[in-house]
Amino acid sequence: MMKRFAIMMLMLAQVATVLAGQYELISDTLTNSKIYPGTTHALQVYVPEKYNGQEPACLYVGLDGVLCNAPTVIDTLIAQGKMPVTIGVFLQPGVVHDAMGNVVRYNRSNEFDRTSPLFAEFLEKEVLPEVQKLTDSKGNPIRISRHTEDHMIFGLSSGGIAAFMAAWHRPDLFSRVFSGVGTFVGMRGGNEVPMFVRKGEPRALKVCLQDGTDDAWNPLFGNWYEGNQMLASALDFAGYKTKFDWSDSGHDVGRATLIFQEVMEWMWKGWPADVVPSATKNDLLSKVLVPDSEWELADTVVNMPASWGNMVYYPDMSLAVKETQGSNCLNQVIVDDGQNMYEQPFYWLHSFDNAQLEIGPMEFDADGNLWVTTNAGIQICDQNGRVRGMVMLPCLGEKKNWKAIKIQDGSVVLFDEQQNAYVRPFRVKAPQGGTRPKSQGQG
Repeated sequence: MMKRFAIMMLMLAQVATVLAGQYELISDTLTNSKIYPGTTHALQVYVPEKYNGQEPACLYVGLDGVLCNAPTVIDTLIAQGKMPVTIGVFLQPGVVHDAMGNVVRYNRSNEFDRTSPLFAEFLEKEVLPEVQKLTDSKGNPIRISRHTEDHMIFGLSSGGIAAFMAAWHRPDLFSRVFSGVGTFVGMRGGNEVPMFVRKGEPRALKVCLQDGTDDAWNPLFGNWYEGNQMLASALDFAGYKTKFDWSDSGHDVGRATLIFQEVMEWMWKGWPADVVPSATKNDLLSKVLVPDSEWELADTVVNMPASWGNMVYYPDMSLAVKETQGSNCLNQVIVDDGQNMYEQPFYWLHSFDNAQLEIGPMEFDADGNLWVTTNAGIQICDQNGRVRGMVMLPCLGEKKNWKAIKIQDGSVVLFDEQQNAYVRPFRVKAPQGGTRPKSQGQG
């Protein structure tokens, strides 16, 4: 059911190109979505007076349409030199109509409240290409920079979690995110977001969260203010660049509107320098991550393991691990006669969006940690079967079928179906055959 709160009452319903002051708002409609079939999305594109179509502009995405007087604020900051020339895209959530034109499905919660990368994919593959088909009233084509440092996204309530998850899943698309009164509660998995932030490698994001002690749209799903506080704690723990605004406000647009210009100045301060995260306090990730490292396509031949698949063995051959249905990997004990005994679901993995987890190739490191390739990233489990860290996969936004993982001294290699090898430095050692790793205890 579509939420009824003050945000919705302040949306602008534009049906034609409107000139307002020194900027322009172009209205458009997105239909024929392949990602959200049957939906119609209304959108408006803000074009500042200084935009000339010669150079790609920065990008601001605002969810639920025009909120917080954003076009005027952005125009003011551009004029003051506190923001670069920026194209604004103000997107309404999708609706589905029947043959008579009646709305039969509101798609807002389905698009915004989910924790998967799907909404980011929608922005990348359907919304932004549509925007860049447009021209302004001067005949200038709308051109948007491809650099993540030039991109920001904003949303309130369900739009707030949608903005955060789009940036968190795709830091190659957005490096700046402002979430107001976000639904980091038990609607569609938002309550799990702080856990993902704590276990995930830090993204290069500047994040502002805003919420108030009187925020309680529907306590059935949880405590809004508490959920935002927990995410704030997780962000600080994980090393993000953060700004928080806590007040006695409620679940509405008022406080975000009041602080919007201040937040925008903070967001764009230091541009165009890259956003660089600080060190995470995650004890496993801080041990294995190499600062500023990225996955790269190997420029030399890296041999795929001779034996690969979804069954791996502990370095001293005392245990065997294989995938199973759901989000667990099975652990078996290898007894003296070589039989596999005492099978249990043991390695408990995470999935986004309550979805079936896709489990791919696995490998142990020399410490006895299991590295499991999944569609939610590489999940690193300790000896007791708990995920302690999650590492982003290569080629964000692409769906690849990973065929093998190889842990080497000082790096990890992933192989795709074409046997392309993607290499990334890690502080890790290859498993030593016949040697039992030092016990990590019961934990």
